[in-house]
Amino acid sequence: MATDYDNPRKTDEEISEDSLQELQARRSDKGTGTIDVDPDEVAEGMELPGADLSDEELSVRVLPRQADEFTCSRCFLVHHRSQLAEERNGKLICRECAA
Repeated sequence: MATDYDNPRKTDEEISEDSLQELQARRSDKGTGTIDVDPDEVAEGMELPGADLSDEELSVRVLPRQADEFTCSRCFLVHHRSQLAEERNGKLICRECAA
């Protein structure tokens, strides 16, 4: 938000009066705080746990491990070489597992 430094500044009294007026206006507008939501619209985007997804088909492209990546011998996740913490007996361990 841009500030115009040439405008006259409000005194503490004016600020407190403005605040009081805003509070009184909010009190009279209590009914406007509710949100009207159509339950059918909300239900469309939600998936229930245990739902039958046998008809669904996933399409995920799986890339092979790259030359600058390794598989942690503890968590079995593929990490970038920068995440390599140590190597024990020929087994690579990531920083998270080494901590």
